[in-house]
Amino acid sequence: MKCIFNGIILLDGKQLEGKALLYNETIQEIIDEEEALDLPQVTERVDARGGYIAPGFVDIHIHGYDGVDTMDGTVEDIQIIAKGIPANGVTSFLPTTMTMSREEITMALDCVRQAKEVQDTMIGADILGVHMEGPFLNVKFKGAQNKKYFQKPDAKYVKDNQDIIRHITVAPEIEGADEFIGDISKNTDISLSMGHTAATFEQAMEAVQSGVNHVTHLFNAMTGLHHREPGVVGAALASDISCELICDNIHVHPGLFKMIHQVKGPDKLILVTDCMRAGGKEDGEYSLGGQKVFVKDNSARLEDGNLAGSVLKLNDALKNMIDYTGIPVEEAIKYVTINPASVINVQDRKGTLDSGKDADITVLDENMEVQITIGKGKVIYAKH
Repeated sequence: MKCIFNGIILLDGKQLEGKALLYNETIQEIIDEEEALDLPQVTERVDARGGYIAPGFVDIHIHGYDGVDTMDGTVEDIQIIAKGIPANGVTSFLPTTMTMSREEITMALDCVRQAKEVQDTMIGADILGVHMEGPFLNVKFKGAQNKKYFQKPDAKYVKDNQDIIRHITVAPEIEGADEFIGDISKNTDISLSMGHTAATFEQAMEAVQSGVNHVTHLFNAMTGLHHREPGVVGAALASDISCELICDNIHVHPGLFKMIHQVKGPDKLILVTDCMRAGGKEDGEYSLGGQKVFVKDNSARLEDGNLAGSVLKLNDALKNMIDYTGIPVEEAIKYVTINPASVINVQDRKGTLDSGKDADITVLDENMEVQITIGKGKVIYAKH
């Protein structure tokens, strides 16, 4: 039995003091700190040093980190991402693909599949599956996706790989998308998101009725909000689906964070990084989906100036949300834990510190700097 103590436990929207968390590979229980420290069966004690003891973070949209990318096509690259992101509080994630050739996408899926199969032998964040971002998107809102490889939706291909695909982004207005959304929503457990889309408000609402349950990077690469043409943004805000937000103060103006929190909180807002390979690295020239990307001052852009993912860390996204909304950490923590876990249906084992769930734990200081990250009961990052 292990114990983490001397911290403030974030549970059910509350701050618990004077308590300790007992765990093995899974969460056992929360008891009085004095009692926990006296238990003879506790063989390992972790001092939180007054920090916040939070559930491990879940990033459902991340392309790369520490110089590598999901599309690089090797198991080692996926493992490098998994080893790097616990420094940002992340204990589980969806490696995210780009719009490239069918062969390259298939190779990426196979690599994630293989990395997932052997992940118990390595130290790092838990690989939950793949977020397939493209190639079933609209060229009008391609963003950093390569228009050369856009395709009609292919339900058979997705169903053939449903063992590894957990989440997929699709433009609901393109040819064949209606049938695709209906098929995937009825016949798989894959979560459907709309993004990189020119859909009207009406088309987006029809997609929600057909099975779309999420919006990829709200505001970015989609029809915007106008009082006579509400677009995808309007549909996202008017419906009960979840929305992800890139809170790097670049993709979306921070002045909007409070409004999004008020509309989609507490259960339907998810913070993501959309991080590319330059995450955790210095400024310079990189690549994304076979295209040159220039990183400077925390901004990643293609040669034409379009944003190309981010270099955001998920703990920094959390801090930005707190700083610009004034909401307490025990409320904001849902946006990086149980909410993303719920989108991809792993809330039964991820996202909170409830008994029986995986012992995924992140210890944060008052500035949301990560001190310790624990994945399934093992320390996978320690600052000191």
